[in-house]
Amino acid sequence: MFRDLSIPAFSMGILAALVGYSASFAIVLAGLTAMGATAGQATTGLFFATIGMGICSIWLPAATRIPAAVAWSTPGAAFLAATATLPGGFAEAVGALISCAGLIVLTGLSPALGRIVSAIPKPIANGLLAGVLLKLCLAPAVALGSIPVLVLPVLVAWLAGLTWNRLAAMPFAVLAFLVVLFFAVDPADNAIQTDTGWLPVVIPVMPVFTLQSFFSIALPLYLVTMAGQNIPGFAVLELNGYRVDRQPLIRKTGIVSLAFAPFGSIPVNMSAITAGMMAGEDAGRDPATRYWAAITSGIVYVLLAFAAALVTSLASLAPLALITAVAGLALVPALIGSISAAFSERTQLEAPALTFLIAASGMTLWGISGAFWGVVVGAIIWLSKTVANRSTDR
Repeated sequence: MFRDLSIPAFSMGILAALVGYSASFAIVLAGLTAMGATAGQATTGLFFATIGMGICSIWLPAATRIPAAVAWSTPGAAFLAATATLPGGFAEAVGALISCAGLIVLTGLSPALGRIVSAIPKPIANGLLAGVLLKLCLAPAVALGSIPVLVLPVLVAWLAGLTWNRLAAMPFAVLAFLVVLFFAVDPADNAIQTDTGWLPVVIPVMPVFTLQSFFSIALPLYLVTMAGQNIPGFAVLELNGYRVDRQPLIRKTGIVSLAFAPFGSIPVNMSAITAGMMAGEDAGRDPATRYWAAITSGIVYVLLAFAAALVTSLASLAPLALITAVAGLALVPALIGSISAAFSERTQLEAPALTFLIAASGMTLWGISGAFWGVVVGAIIWLSKTVANRSTDR
């Protein structure tokens, strides 16, 4: 095993971990905060989500000998950030996180459940994903109107990185954010008391389970995680020539997610972006040795987990609008991809459009969020048009 370790794989693993973490930590913090987490609970949730990524990124590649890249559910965190706080606060949100992780484990155990999820038309799944991403993707524009002096340098840095290499866009934006934080933000105006030690205070949250949280949070979070992360992640590996046994990988990420959900951790899942980095030739000439890139990324994630308190403390110094602006920039590529895929079938435009609009609206019906109803309405329209088209063809 250690004979397969190469400098390209080692280097790419470090790069992939740093890109993955810097591009999305703000989204995770925004999602946990929106669900009612205190600063300490957000720190704990970020710590365990990062540890979960690290464990799976070491475990899965070592077991399969493929670059099975793992990430936290970035679209899922964006969904949480755009969703209203539940009546039961963060405790009810933790109950939903546990339920979502349980659904992922069941999917790994039951191929039938996996087939049901895969049967959801891809345009509808992508319409849902685009809908839950939209609100956070609007944050940079909103922040530019309210705090232009703080946001403009971040936008310029993001654009400079995007022009040079799209993978550099978010690291450049984060560096600009830190510069703005140092020179332009008065800590006394925004500081929140946080734990500044290397280890957060690890206190599990007593979960509250309700039907409302299951349908409003757990089920949409599960669908977004599967459609927005797991399925594309598997596709990237397969496109690079790797044979993927999906069920064990889903089951293992689900087990780790379930173990850490009581601490406020969002689910972990297969990654598409970092998988693309670590499954290609830049991670080594021999495809059989590229799994070391994923293992290396896992080691880096474990180390980064111990910076959770520091990261949360730094984020607490910035205005909330600036944090959400950074998070929104990270999601722009995902929004573009999901909108393009949602409207890829010219004969079925209404179903993904309604799914997108309802999911993005922020509406609730009978206490259940628009993300759930968007899928329901989209599926009904899709099925109705399919039946009508078949009747016309006859």
